[in-house]
Amino acid sequence: MATFVGFNTINQYGKFTLLDFELIKRDLANAFNIQQGTLPGRPAVGTIIWSLLFENQSAEAQNAILAEVQRIIGLDPRIVLTQANIYPQENGVLIEIQIQTVPGQTAQFLQVFFDQQNNLATVS
Repeated sequence: MATFVGFNTINQYGKFTLLDFELIKRDLANAFNIQQGTLPGRPAVGTIIWSLLFENQSAEAQNAILAEVQRIIGLDPRIVLTQANIYPQENGVLIEIQIQTVPGQTAQFLQVFFDQQNNLATVS
């Protein structure tokens, strides 16, 4: 039986229900794609990572990105961040994260790529 059940219409045809870890991945992708301050009436929702992509990728900028990843993941009560690594790329930033669901399922590795050209964060 599924622990988490949700609804998704992005790239879905016919079956709109997402379960467990697929739902968590979709929710993380949504959280990372909203630039902070762009959601009407809710200025605190979203992430500042998009503004940090245009900074020089110094240790200070990478620490700020890591802190923001921890903040975003900390907002979701279903998951806990266990590891995060940042890799600057030619046209964005790749963040590898390991998260564990709170009910105690095994940890999952995810890659979040912030693409500056397309202004899109993808979670895989």
